[in-house]
Amino acid sequence: MLSKSQIKLITSLKQKKYRQQHGLFVVEGIKTIKELLQSNLVLHTLYSTESLNFNAKAGILITEAELKRISFFKTPNKSLAIFEIPKSKPIEKDGFFVALDAIGDPGNLGTIIRLCDWFGIKELVCSKETVDCYNPKVIQATMGSIARVNISYVDLNDFLQRTSLPIFGAYMDGENVYNMELPKKGILVMGNEAHGVSKTVENLINKKIAIPRFGDIQATESLNVATATAILLSEFSRA
Repeated sequence: MLSKSQIKLITSLKQKKYRQQHGLFVVEGIKTIKELLQSNLVLHTLYSTESLNFNAKAGILITEAELKRISFFKTPNKSLAIFEIPKSKPIEKDGFFVALDAIGDPGNLGTIIRLCDWFGIKELVCSKETVDCYNPKVIQATMGSIARVNISYVDLNDFLQRTSLPIFGAYMDGENVYNMELPKKGILVMGNEAHGVSKTVENLINKKIAIPRFGDIQATESLNVATATAILLSEFSRA
């Protein structure tokens, strides 16, 4: 049976302050857990309702009722694991990477992390106002890509002021991205879901770019930020 201390620890990790305090985060679902076990991330404990061939020394067999008690989701998926939060790595100053200005939705951040992994972007720079990348909903949306992208939380204004790379910002009224010659090196800034790029960051952007609307009515106000990121990264990858 799960002890009270185990339950208390696991459920506390739903909150950012306790994740930071313990240096741990929760992962749910067999597929994602298997993928992270094959990465450089360090497993703390694995809880599962069935004996799984994970080769995990820290595995504990639990009942479905116990899994429901510790799961953060309405429909738990057989296994829950706790991993250690890795130590921060230095940001590579050269190349192409994405910067996020106060992205608030966990699903959007998780999808953007997965997109970075898909397009081979190793560096993702986030403002301190961006949702925590170890939020359980973010982890679920990354589907394991969290282990392959270096995610850094910085003072975004200070970071952009110090870079020598060209800075591109996504805007509704920017230049049509399909008509541009895009560089292999640079920074793509994506703004908050509701307010876009902040004014202070906007002052540091060298080039505003936009995804044009092609529909006859053109009534759609904007694209979801993760969808827009996918389209723009596809274009930058062709450079």
